[in-house]
Amino acid sequence: MSDYYNILGVDRNASPDDIKRAYRKLASQNHPDKGGDTKKFQDIQAAYETLSDPDKRAQYDNPQPQFNGPGGFHFHTGGGMPPGFEDIFAQAFGGHNPFGGFGQRPPQRNRTLNIQTQISLEEAFHGKELLANLTLPSGRNQTVEIRVPAGIQDGTTLRLTGMGDDSYINLPRGDIHLVVTVLPHNVFQRQDDDLIRNLDITCIDAMLGKTVDVNTIDNKTLEININPGTQPGQILAIQGYGMPNMHDARFKGRMLINVNIKIPTNLSPAQKDALTNAFT
Repeated sequence: MSDYYNILGVDRNASPDDIKRAYRKLASQNHPDKGGDTKKFQDIQAAYETLSDPDKRAQYDNPQPQFNGPGGFHFHTGGGMPPGFEDIFAQAFGGHNPFGGFGQRPPQRNRTLNIQTQISLEEAFHGKELLANLTLPSGRNQTVEIRVPAGIQDGTTLRLTGMGDDSYINLPRGDIHLVVTVLPHNVFQRQDDDLIRNLDITCIDAMLGKTVDVNTIDNKTLEININPGTQPGQILAIQGYGMPNMHDARFKGRMLINVNIKIPTNLSPAQKDALTNAFT
């Protein structure tokens, strides 16, 4: 049996959050679309599918031992008959099991399927409609329409009820759990619903003040006033130009502008003299 804890690189006492974080990291690193090994990616998914489900994890951690009983038959220590024997007895005794509940199988259920996708920060801002083409454990191909809500946070799991495994046709279908990874952005950093970006200005602009244009995540242009005497590291907060709230897109966070003052390092002698005269 594969060591699922070793595959995810977590301790056997790892919390569900630890397991989820390890899965997200490894799945992103080893995804076949990013050049990863398909077999390793499948092992990671299998490990997460088992360890993220409390029932499957308990069964994995405490497998039922077997031993050889009289006549060489294999019996489970729980007292039940070997798989399939209850069906044989039922046929022999007219469609019922003469041993009552002694040999009943544990109830079956359709599985929850775990999939993942990656989106950009812009797509997380606007929301996105996805089409996922899946091959279910039953062998049936299925196309699922998925709506990723605007403002979704990195690592959010979307649950698609009744869209998963359908191997047992007489039982309710399983679910699909979609883990959404929001890729890093080259300008903005996200902090909850706030967006943080840097703004470089010259020391002269910091001293005298200036109006500058700043682009938002949705490509709007804002005029920002840099007040005279602005200090390095000062944060300018603009309400309503951050990320929409995932639960109510009418509410948006702030755009936080971190002012970075650029100090010139190659002044000419004339420039140095001018600065000296100006401040003495």
